[in-house]
Parts: sequence; structure tokens; C-alpha cells
Amino acid sequence: MKNIAIIFSILCAHLLSAQNVYLNKVEKTNDNSDKFLYKKDETETSAIYLGEAEVRGFSKDDAMVFSLVYKKAKEIGANTFVIKPFENIDGSAQAFNPSNYKIALYYTPKEKLKVQEGAMYIFASSEKDQKININKRDYIISPRSFLKLKIVPGEVYTISTKKLLGSTVKVQPKTNDDNLYFQISSLKVKSDNSGIGGLNLKSGDIVGLEKSYAEFLSAIYKEDKQ
Repeated sequence: MKNIAIIFSILCAHLLSAQNVYLNKVEKTNDNSDKFLYKKDETETSAIYLGEAEVRGFSKDDAMVFSLVYKKAKEIGANTFVIKPFENIDGSAQAFNPSNYKIALYYTPKEKLKVQEGAMYIFASSEKDQKININKRDYIISPRSFLKLKIVPGEVYTISTKKLLGSTVKVQPKTNDDNLYFQISSLKVKSDNSGIGGLNLKSGDIVGLEKSYAEFLSAIYKEDKQ
């Protein structure tokens, strides 16, 4: 009986902390086959407002949250979004709260999408500071934040977690027509399947991100200007 009570308490705590995404408003729907969901250029006036989604509850699994947001956006044919802060009584915007925020959903014609700026984005994991080295310069990125660095076409960029069991990635952008997106993951511990026994440790991975997910992270994370 005691075990059942403990399991019930854990389940209730999980439900209370779970993150859900709801469609609050649907002004209209749009029929399109666009697979992407990008940040809308706030100066773009030709975008069509379709509706609003709301995120309630906090989750460390940002990929799962994005998946839920993406599904709601595609239900009404949206391909672009803007994070909408809640307002104070005086009409001023509240500070962003990752546990509860609204997302305005739009359809933006492809020819009106924002031109890339030729930048490299490096996102920290959501749990701890991440130390990285880019072209022999050290950076420490705080949880739920990112670096944004200008890239020069033709230049080689070496990104390293600077640890014995960490990762190193080299990239050489040919043009500045596209941004580069990477995320630094935390320490990983997994079972050793080699048959010898023991554990495999990895001090950090550098993972390339798809643009839609990266733009979502850049909207809900804070830019760390160093």
C-alpha cells in the first residue's frame, strides 16, 4: 500500500511539471506543404496571422517541446512564429518565462522569408554551463543560452569541448547564405556493450541542429554576448 502511495505521488508530481502545448486561438488556416517552422522577421508585413499557441509547464526536453509546438503549427498551416511575452498590468512586456509563454503562428510566403546572416550559433544544454573552444578561444555558455558568432566564408572553424573524452568538429562555410547551428551536450554515461564490462564515459558531444529546431531554441534561450 505504501509503495502504491509513493508511485501515485511521483505520478502526480510528473503531471504537475509536464509541459503541454495548446492552440488558444485559430483565426484562419492555411493549406501548405512547408516542412519548416522558422522565426518570423518582425518587420515582415506580408505574413498572415493564423493563430496562437500557448506552452504551459516546464520541461528540460526542449526537442520534445519543439515537436509539440511544430505539430500545433502544422495543424493550421503555419510556417513561421513569434514568441509573445505576457504583459504586466501597465502593458509592458514581462520577462520570458520558460514555464509559460505564447507563440504567435503565421504563414509567410517563401520569397519573404528572412535572408540568412552568415552566423554560427552554439547552444548550451539546458542543465549546466558548457565550456568550449572555438579557434583557440575559450567560451563558457550558461544553461539555456547560446553564442552567436559571425562567420567568414572559406575560414575553418574548429569547435572543441576541450576535454579528454570530448568532441571536436571542424567546419568551413563556403558562403554566408546559411547559418550554422550546433548544441553542446552534457556528460554522458552508458553501459559498455563490448563484452568487457564497465561503463563508457563521454564528456560532451557537439551536435549539428536542424534549422527549425535551432531557431526555436534561439527564441526561448538567451543570447550570451561575450
